[in-house]
Amino acid sequence: MSSRTPLRVLVTGGTRGIGRAIALRFAREGARVAVTARSSPDLDRVVTEIDAAGGKGDAGQANMADKGSVEAAVYRAVDFCGGVLDVVVNNAGAFDLKDFEDTDMDTWERLVGVNMTGAYLTALEAMPALCASERGHLINIGSAVSREPRPGMALYCATKAGLAGLSAGLRAEYGPKGLRVTTVFPRATDTDMVAPHKKHWAGVVFNTPEDVAEVVWQAWSAEVAPAEVFVEPPA
Repeated sequence: MSSRTPLRVLVTGGTRGIGRAIALRFAREGARVAVTARSSPDLDRVVTEIDAAGGKGDAGQANMADKGSVEAAVYRAVDFCGGVLDVVVNNAGAFDLKDFEDTDMDTWERLVGVNMTGAYLTALEAMPALCASERGHLINIGSAVSREPRPGMALYCATKAGLAGLSAGLRAEYGPKGLRVTTVFPRATDTDMVAPHKKHWAGVVFNTPEDVAEVVWQAWSAEVAPAEVFVEPPA
């Protein structure tokens, strides 16, 4: 990749919280950043923010659990980036916190659909464009609770552990071909998704979305990409 070629980036769930912070972090480096999410007004707002930060933004509306929807959004992102993606960040996520015996199939299917199916479909559709990059990098946003579980999060832990497993499998298959694959494990992070449940982390120091975005940027920037990296809380 020429030093003059802007980075070409796709971020799923890129309109709020961690996804938005990641999109803006790459935008500050002059990247072309395509974002996906379900809300059209939020997408328009983030594209404006990306452009203002120094990048060039584009947006695709997507339901991460729907194959056709993800295919269309990734196709648009690849077209926007000229057929090549240097970075794909699977950030879109769903969260729930309830006792296991209070869970149901709707909850399970929603978490699996967004946290696992969406990441699988995005990676599958984006893989040719990633492999066309001289330094392609797939970054999956996991969660530290998949390794350090808390009560009430069995389904969330399961899906995020599955995402880490997907990363490991893709690293084994595509690493020898030059594709870099990293799982980032944020610890408790102050986002709209977690805000209603913050009492369950009493006494815990929260990261900001920008903390996670910086770790993602450092993983991309590293000469040797880490297989896994945790986002530690501020001192």
